[in-house]
Amino acid sequence: MTYRYRIALIFLLGFFIDCINIFMSAIALPAIAEDMQVSIVSVTWVSNSYILGLTLIIPLSHWLSQRFGIRALMVTSMLFFSLSVALVGYSHHFGELIFWRFIQGVSGGLLIPIGQALTFQYFQGHERSKISTLIMAVALIAPAISPTLGGLIVDVVSWRWVFYSNIPFSLFTAFLAFLWVKEPRPQGKSVPDIKGVILISLMIVSGLLALSSYGEYHSPLLALFALSLAILFFVFYYFHYKGYSSSVINLKLLKNRKLSLSIFVYYCIPGVFTGVNILAIFYLQQHLGFTGQGTGIFMLLYAIGAFTAMIISGALYNKLGMKYLFIIALLLHSTGIALLALVSDPNDITLLIVAYLIMGIGGGIGANTAQTTALYDFVSQELVQASVIWNINRQVVFSIGATVVAMLFNTLSLFNIPQTAYSMTFIGCALIGILPITLLLTLKKQKTSQEIHNES
Repeated sequence: MTYRYRIALIFLLGFFIDCINIFMSAIALPAIAEDMQVSIVSVTWVSNSYILGLTLIIPLSHWLSQRFGIRALMVTSMLFFSLSVALVGYSHHFGELIFWRFIQGVSGGLLIPIGQALTFQYFQGHERSKISTLIMAVALIAPAISPTLGGLIVDVVSWRWVFYSNIPFSLFTAFLAFLWVKEPRPQGKSVPDIKGVILISLMIVSGLLALSSYGEYHSPLLALFALSLAILFFVFYYFHYKGYSSSVINLKLLKNRKLSLSIFVYYCIPGVFTGVNILAIFYLQQHLGFTGQGTGIFMLLYAIGAFTAMIISGALYNKLGMKYLFIIALLLHSTGIALLALVSDPNDITLLIVAYLIMGIGGGIGANTAQTTALYDFVSQELVQASVIWNINRQVVFSIGATVVAMLFNTLSLFNIPQTAYSMTFIGCALIGILPITLLLTLKKQKTSQEIHNES
């Protein structure tokens, strides 16, 4: 195996580990909630803390590679990942589990951006499409197989082994990085916007706490206090941004219509689906009696739908443009969510199959179209800055989506029996999912000659 394929293999292994940690752990949430005696709102922090760890560390990865070297950073990343994931599985208190899950996210987030940049450095021009195809394949295979495997592990052993099962993969990746990576330390003295990263992270955490506080304790005062903190941290960041030339997020770029619209759509498709998927897992397992493995199979159907969308999205983008593709995606995705509200019996298998397939097709078209559209107008340095905004957004939407849906369900549960609360939450999510259509209908038809790159 040539050197560049060794680098690609290390990156793809790290990327695969990251993907399965997001999707496999979701299947274990009902078991964790029952074992730790916490609510649906609280247990979403198992995912939130991991994603927040990724969000915090990704903007700092290039600077850390300059200080410590690429090989050292890759090896350390996977070793700390192995330690933290073991401690997640060993945790006996919920706060302890959340802390180590955050450290796990920080550890995993170190390898991905460096590995991707290094891989793309060795695969350029027409060869880059080959590696992009492999990346997309991993991004589809991991969500397809990991929920089913995770469900089997939960059913046969326990939720703790969902996390323990990662350790051989991460240790093997660390070993390969130590053995194969021969990169010189990157030159330059880039200074990261540490203050900006901290302020953005505090703003996100405060916003999530505001949603969780209302959903968990139904306390408007506590929620308003946390929301006020989020607004305050944003104000602090705004003044920091105005006085710092290399701020982590260039707010000026959000004025771009394509970028801001793509972000909005991403909240309403992948973001909403993350919350809907977690809620559906609880509904299917706790109320309809599905096993963890049986629940995980439905994500395989979602992946099939998304894969189908990936195949056809390139041709559709050039023929229809972003406006009509977004509308089609939003309508399909919300229709699939609405169908979940009709599921009331374990025998409604056909309805579940159709719902997940439609959500997958709508989600695949929407995510790919957003990925293509978001950065379309940017070049040079602005492209780099817009990529940072987009990549942070891609991580944060999962946390916000999960927390909003859990909050909505807990609030509706105060006034309705569980069956009705689940159905009303799914209908509410379906309505939230079509909100961007109000903006899209005011746009003129957009056409571009750019090919879709099938990145998620």
